[in-house]
Amino acid sequence: MRIDLHTHSSVSDGTDPPAVLVRRAHEAGLDVVALTDHDTADSWAEAERAAAEVGITLVRGMEISTRLGHASVHLLAYLPDPTYPPLARALADILDGRNDRVPAICAKLRSLGVEITEDDVRRRAGDAAATGRPHVADAMIARGVVASREEAFATWLNPGRPAYVDRYAVPLEEAVALVAGAGGASVVAHPWGRSRVLTPDHLERLAGLGLAGIEVDHQDHPASVREQLRGLAEDLDLVATGSSDHHGLGKVDHDLGCNTTPPEQLERLLQRAGDAASASGRTTPALLVP
Repeated sequence: MRIDLHTHSSVSDGTDPPAVLVRRAHEAGLDVVALTDHDTADSWAEAERAAAEVGITLVRGMEISTRLGHASVHLLAYLPDPTYPPLARALADILDGRNDRVPAICAKLRSLGVEITEDDVRRRAGDAAATGRPHVADAMIARGVVASREEAFATWLNPGRPAYVDRYAVPLEEAVALVAGAGGASVVAHPWGRSRVLTPDHLERLAGLGLAGIEVDHQDHPASVREQLRGLAEDLDLVATGSSDHHGLGKVDHDLGCNTTPPEQLERLLQRAGDAASASGRTTPALLVP
C-alpha cells in the first residue's frame, strides 16, 4: 500500500485543482492521499468527489501556520472538525494575515524597483483561499524577474531577504491543543528541514500536550536526519509519517509518492485521530475509503 500524507492543491499554494491532484495521485499509484492545504479545508469537497470517482482513499487535513518564538513551524492536522469554533477563528486570523501581507510585500518590491501589483498576485492566486508568498513568486516569474519560486524566495521573499514581511501565526503549543480540541491528530511537518528550531526537548513537550507524530521521510531531510527523527519518534511514542509535500509545478523534486508512510503508521495516526474525536465529542471527518 502506497500512502502520501502531505499534498497541496491550488486552493493554497499548489498548482493543481483539488480534483486534478487526487486524479494524479491515483495515476501515480497511490492508494491513500492526504490533502493538506495551508490553513483551510476549502479544497475538501472537490477532492472528495474526485476520490470517489477514481477509487482512492482520501485523508482530509490541513497544514496550519504556527510559530515557536520568532520561528515558523508548520503543523499538519488530520481529520479535524474545521467548524470547531476556536480552530475556525484561528484559521480566519491566519488567512487574514496572509492576505494582509501581500500588499506590504508588493510595496516593498516596488520600492526596490520590482514592479509587482496586488492584481498581478491575485491573477496568479486564482481561487486560492488566501494569497501568499508563493503567489507573489509566481507573479515575479510572470514578469521575468526570477525563473522559479525557489529563486524568488532565496533572493527576495525569505526571512532576511529584502522583500520579506512577517505575518500572524498561531503559537505552536496552542495549535496542537486546537487540533486535539477539534478531534484531529497533529503531526509536525518537516521539523528538521531548513531549520532546527524544534529540539528533542520541544518535541517531548509537544508529545505531552497531544502531538500525534513527526513527519520523518521528507525531501528536506537527508538520510541521517531521517534516522535521528525515526529514533526520536520511537522514543516518544509518536507516529512517523512520510510524504511528498507535493505542490504540483510549485515545487521541484516533490513528486507524488516520492516519500510514503508505512501502513502501520497510518493505522496509528488514525487511531490517534479517533481517540481525539472521542475525547472532544466533535463530529469529525471520516476516512474516505472507496
